[in-house]
Amino acid sequence: MGIFKNLPFEWLVGMRYTRAGRRGGRNSFISFISMISMAGIALGVAALIVVLSVMNGFQKEVRDRMLSVLAHIEVFDASGTMPDWQATAKEAFLQKEVRGAAPYVAGQAMMTRDDTVRGVIVRGVLPSEEPKVSDVASQVRQGSFNDLVPGEFNIVLGKELALGLRAEVGDKVTMIAPQGQVTPAGVLPRLKQYTVVGIFEAGHHEYDSGLAFIHLDDAMRMFKMDAPSGLRLKIEDMQRAPEVALDLSRILTGNVLILDWSKQNRTWFAAVQTEKRMMFIILTLIIAVAAFNLVSTLVMTVTDKQADIAILRTLGASPPSIMKIFMIQGALVGLLGTAIGVGLGILVALNIDVIVPFIERLLGVQFLSKDIYLISTLPSDLRWPDVYTIGGVAVILAFLATLYPSWRASAVRPAEALRYE
Repeated sequence: MGIFKNLPFEWLVGMRYTRAGRRGGRNSFISFISMISMAGIALGVAALIVVLSVMNGFQKEVRDRMLSVLAHIEVFDASGTMPDWQATAKEAFLQKEVRGAAPYVAGQAMMTRDDTVRGVIVRGVLPSEEPKVSDVASQVRQGSFNDLVPGEFNIVLGKELALGLRAEVGDKVTMIAPQGQVTPAGVLPRLKQYTVVGIFEAGHHEYDSGLAFIHLDDAMRMFKMDAPSGLRLKIEDMQRAPEVALDLSRILTGNVLILDWSKQNRTWFAAVQTEKRMMFIILTLIIAVAAFNLVSTLVMTVTDKQADIAILRTLGASPPSIMKIFMIQGALVGLLGTAIGVGLGILVALNIDVIVPFIERLLGVQFLSKDIYLISTLPSDLRWPDVYTIGGVAVILAFLATLYPSWRASAVRPAEALRYE
């Protein structure tokens, strides 16, 4: 209590008005509007935190599934092939954050079986080296990734691709490469029959439906290459891929091109970021509406307290002091609403994996059906910078909402206010 007694009188009066607004019987309507404003700010802040956390969770889930197939960084040779990939790998390991390296061959082809045709991305890999840069080997649901033996022309298909071709482990599929071969009858496409030895599921439709793995030697033979296309690298922190790629550009010798995962999927990540910004703006309007309610609350409070304002003015209070009183009152409401909203939003975001299943059981529904969506649960990734930004925006809007009513209070003339008292 001693701390409050030492506060300037503007703080004491502003806090008293805030308490009176909640307790005073004749000010019950003002109290109700004030509570609605506080609740509106709290709900807006909580909704914004939860929605952005869920969007971050979906982005993280999709990104992790993409990077289970993609490499963090890819290194190409400008000539199109990298004959001495081992030397390039040794140079790459000079960068302390590089954890794995593996060669690959990438090409496009047509895959046929019976009367079904599918366009696919074919990736030639070394089964012994590929686990160092991706999780594909652990994602094989049927068969084995290690059955990719050079010269046997075996293949591992994505789950959706295998379903589209109606192929299972042990079946034969035909690959048609775009590089033709010249014969007396003209240029004919290159055909080769492969045996399905594995089916993988990455959980990302683009790769499950359009990606196939074969042995590196078989890929070079199929696409008429005398060396791998390049080198795939895995680093310790994938978030630092752009910085590591820039550092590698100074370390690696030769005419090489370096591409990190963020540049490979730039369009998708740009779309997600744009969606997050638009959602932030839209949901911030909820907080803005609550701030407008705060304006009406303070305007009614100023109208009701004109006699008190006049008495304070006659006792020597300056217009800036009167203005500060009502700014403090509005700011307290805004701060309390923001604090409640931040606490509620954090609580829901951290426990959404428990709350959503409970609601689903209670209502007997499933928001994300496993038969339709690849991600059947609501992921959440709470990021503290988002929380700080949302809380700061809410406090700023609440503070701005106090300016006009406070200025109006400072403009009250004591003589006119006390004329009919």
